[in-house]
Amino acid sequence: MRFYVVDAFTDQAFAGNAAGVVVLERAVEDGWMQQVAAEMKHSETAFVRPGGETTELRWFTPTTEVDLCGHATIAATQVLGGTQTYDTRSGILTCAKQGDGWIRMDFPADEPRETGEDVGHILAGDTTYVGRAKENLFVELPDEESVRKAEPDLAQLKNTWTGRLIITARGTEYDFVSRFFGPGVGVDEDPVTGSAHCALAPYWGRKLGKTNLTAAQVSQRGGVVGTELDNDRVHLSGRAVTVVSGELHV
Repeated sequence: MRFYVVDAFTDQAFAGNAAGVVVLERAVEDGWMQQVAAEMKHSETAFVRPGGETTELRWFTPTTEVDLCGHATIAATQVLGGTQTYDTRSGILTCAKQGDGWIRMDFPADEPRETGEDVGHILAGDTTYVGRAKENLFVELPDEESVRKAEPDLAQLKNTWTGRLIITARGTEYDFVSRFFGPGVGVDEDPVTGSAHCALAPYWGRKLGKTNLTAAQVSQRGGVVGTELDNDRVHLSGRAVTVVSGELHV
């Protein structure tokens, strides 16, 4: 079966967030997909099985299956091309590769709710907002520099709730910036996290009074995410570059 490595949310190779993509030719066991994802060692590997009106899509980190992943969905669409209707654990998702090279996804919105809980044992310094989205602890920091310099205690984070954290602040060049940490799912820091923007876009859209925003995830590799709010949906956009293709022999 064919496999690919695609850098998502970037127009340059070796930037953005790398994802594995495996195009399944037949039904396979969950354990096999998990072993392949562990072998690939990317933060996410997408397994796609085209057929009929929808394409089955599942996402695995090196340690577990997850319900939603943006960058691996962009990577899968970069490989398959055209408009894809994916059948996933998060329902039916539509993703289209457009003529200008951008890939546009339709994801469910996930606006966080404020909790005000103490996160000092995870993250030093001042916080502007603390809340929770569906699966992520969500923290706004005072400014972009605070996000760039933050060093969360990953051991503490791993033992907290789902072990996933979004930190964010208003941007200087972009509408907002963010970083994502997921030791609870085997990813200490994810370079660019599409699914996190399902929470980030409605949060910043409400704060800034805008429906269209452009965001930067300011990890070491980094990447740019376009977001558009549409009621209870978020349209996420990004570019992608295929850097590796090959064949699985097992």
